[in-house]
Amino acid sequence: MSSTNVEDIKKHVAAYIKIGLALLVLTVVTVAVSYIEFVVPLAIAVALAIALVKASLVAGIFMHLTSEKKIIYWTLLLTVAFFFVLIF
Repeated sequence: MSSTNVEDIKKHVAAYIKIGLALLVLTVVTVAVSYIEFVVPLAIAVALAIALVKASLVAGIFMHLTSEKKIIYWTLLLTVAFFFVLIF
């Protein structure tokens, strides 16, 4: 194994650990926010915002979407657009 591969692996492992810790912190935030009394629309908005951040971290790092080509992003945006069409 060359030193480049070892350094590359260490870089990826460090990123995975950081994202794992961020997800852990966001899970604690989710639980903490659940104890706060909000009106229902605001509670849904806060829960969806936290879930969106967590999903973005998982998709971007663990599913390697941050290094994908533009077509993946356009497909994702089209999916989100159709989701909102179905919701409304």
